[in-house]
Amino acid sequence: MNKLKIFAVLLFFLMLNATLVSPKTSAAPVLHSGSQSGDVWDLQYRLSTLGFYTQPLDGSYGVHTKSAVFQFQKEYGIPADGVTGNRTWEVLKKRSLNIYEMDILAKVIYSEARGELYKGQVAVGAVVMNRIQSNLFPNTIRGVVFQPGAFSAVDDGQYWLTPNSSAYLAAFDAVRGWDPTQNSLYYFNPDTATSKWIWTRPQNLKIGKHIFTD
Repeated sequence: MNKLKIFAVLLFFLMLNATLVSPKTSAAPVLHSGSQSGDVWDLQYRLSTLGFYTQPLDGSYGVHTKSAVFQFQKEYGIPADGVTGNRTWEVLKKRSLNIYEMDILAKVIYSEARGELYKGQVAVGAVVMNRIQSNLFPNTIRGVVFQPGAFSAVDDGQYWLTPNSSAYLAAFDAVRGWDPTQNSLYYFNPDTATSKWIWTRPQNLKIGKHIFTD
């Protein structure tokens, strides 16, 4: 499934869930051939954004889902059996987002970088993903985005603006692994930054108005 099709699926389900009620936080169950549930749909969605699953999302754990899980496990060094257990979920949730979380990422990108070129928008999304995968930050997008003082757009309320299509597509590219920032964990605008601490961070590169740092 290419990113434009995934984007269409995302918008459809966001319209059905306009209030975006947070999904359950309980541990996802072990899934295997024959499983049928919303958790399977979530699994397929995550695998599709990463490019492992290319069939229609149907909530049924069939041969294509098992094959996609198998390939994901091989890619990330997990014992490959095609069964989605605790370890597979753990790695998958660090490398992907579900449909609700993708909306959070698009909001961060839009509110923090809507005036930037597309590469700069992807770069902001990549920083969020890098933080999720880093041991220095919370391991969920909610934890990263709403960590006190982490993003100025959350602090000043711009985060709640409605993202445009570019922000959603940038979110998809960031989740799929495009990282223009060279694994950066921070960024700032040198023209508006007030923190002396951020200037002490090793600088990797500048994209648009943002400097990206370790």
